[in-house]
Amino acid sequence: MSGWQLFLDSFWPLVWGAVSGTIPLALASFAIGLVLALGIALLRLSKNRVLSGFARFYISVIRGTPLLVQLFVIFYGLPSLGLVIDPWPSAIIAFSLNVGGYAAEVIRAAILSVPKGQWEAGYTIGMSNGMTLRRLILPQAARVSVPPLSNTFISLVKDSSLASLILVTELFRVAQEIAAFSTEFMLIYLEAALIYWVICIVLASGQGMLEKRLDRYVAT
Repeated sequence: MSGWQLFLDSFWPLVWGAVSGTIPLALASFAIGLVLALGIALLRLSKNRVLSGFARFYISVIRGTPLLVQLFVIFYGLPSLGLVIDPWPSAIIAFSLNVGGYAAEVIRAAILSVPKGQWEAGYTIGMSNGMTLRRLILPQAARVSVPPLSNTFISLVKDSSLASLILVTELFRVAQEIAAFSTEFMLIYLEAALIYWVICIVLASGQGMLEKRLDRYVAT
């Protein structure tokens, strides 16, 4: 089989690996990670030293250890303690915990960037602390956090290739199987890299459009 024919024949299996594996894995992990990150960020801002200390410890562990090690601890390490988790849930747990650690600091910084006068404005019209946070602070912080959170998501899409090491069927896992069968490693891996690149370009374009949309609500 010619190189061009192999490229064409492997293209759709690789795309399907991205559509059925890489993208759903990244979306699920990012969504769960964002919820976790918001909770950790609020704990980090808490005046309670125990809660704030726990958040600091969590962020330090996540940011101070490689994602691959975190993934292996959950999939290969936990069974030694009697807790066996399937590949897909293991990958989602590891990626979500990782996103939670990095995104927590992004969200915390975004919340701190909102002027303190916004809190006072909420209290003035009778809002509680929680209501002020939900209705005034977080919407403004969301606009500030879009660029770094978008970059986190794009990085997650690429990092999802690590899930192939615990037998999750996604884009890179499919590329490994095709490359092993055809022995055309350079061609197949470059093709996989091209598909990752295209996905990231699309996501970056979506990020730019979202930023422009949110900028319309900024007072000038």
